[in-house]
Amino acid sequence: MTKARITTEPEKSVFDQSGKDTVLRAALRAGIGFPYECNSGGCGSCKFELLDGEVENLWPQAPGLTDRDKRKGNLLACQCVASTDLRIKVRNSPECVPVISAQRFRAKFTGMHEITHDIREFRFVADGPANFLAGQFAMLEIPGVGTPRAYSMSNIGNNAGEWHFQIRRTANGVATDQLFHHMRSGEEIEIDGPYGLAYLRTEVERDIVCIAGGSGLAPMVSIARGAAQSGMLKTRQLHFFYGGRTSRDICGESFLREIPGYGERIHFHPVVSLPADDSSAHWMGETGFVHELVRRVFGETLPNFEFYFAGPPPMTQTLQEMLMVGYRVPFEQIHFDRFF
Repeated sequence: MTKARITTEPEKSVFDQSGKDTVLRAALRAGIGFPYECNSGGCGSCKFELLDGEVENLWPQAPGLTDRDKRKGNLLACQCVASTDLRIKVRNSPECVPVISAQRFRAKFTGMHEITHDIREFRFVADGPANFLAGQFAMLEIPGVGTPRAYSMSNIGNNAGEWHFQIRRTANGVATDQLFHHMRSGEEIEIDGPYGLAYLRTEVERDIVCIAGGSGLAPMVSIARGAAQSGMLKTRQLHFFYGGRTSRDICGESFLREIPGYGERIHFHPVVSLPADDSSAHWMGETGFVHELVRRVFGETLPNFEFYFAGPPPMTQTLQEMLMVGYRVPFEQIHFDRFF
């Protein structure tokens, strides 16, 4: 692939795209604050207008583009590769400037273990340190899968080069089928990361609330581990909410128990939304949706906390609306990356 030079308007930022990079990943790798969230075509945050030049659109039907966007000729930077030098219109965002520049590297699969009936943790090791912030994600190029997939790390940055991903099996999912059924010890994948804006803010003095559903478990476990490792939990409380459909979907507590301060500084709040569908019928805990439990526990004190959450889009959207509209929690206290 030939090298392309890309210039943004109106800020006049200039960066080069080469190799396997999309326009977005090239911008972030160059330290440009290009707006984004999912890096996967779903959220639409990285829309831009093509002013001059040609691109290859990898996914013209990506859900992040509305019909109105398409009529206006807008494109997604995460799904476009420059075919020539480009001039594009986009409003760069200071908060999107990467704290750690993403790197692309090979990593070996070292093993996995089951967390629930449909979530497993997959572990990889690379040469060199694993540099990322608690709560971030990476793009994985998996053998036999045509396009990279975004998965969050569940561990924290380390010098051993370990990258851990807690991944939920997806029905008819090509990537999860490859991981769950065909990945062999010693096999290599390519990792590109870190990415993501919902990372732990260690400078904030408020108590922490982590809210997860499904494979949103991974970044929230990373946040909890990062809060402990940084010393934040010496002076703060951390409340960890996990929502599942039935009792067999509930997970997360075993990881929290490994962190010093569990039960004193760290508090686990599981909730089941469909207890009637529970084959074991032994669930005696909280029922309902996870946002409802958060509201019941904290009520009018919600603006006093720093929030991190990850999970299915309906969950994250409902939480955002409840916090911002229902309880006037400032936007800067709410951290999540939209995935679809």
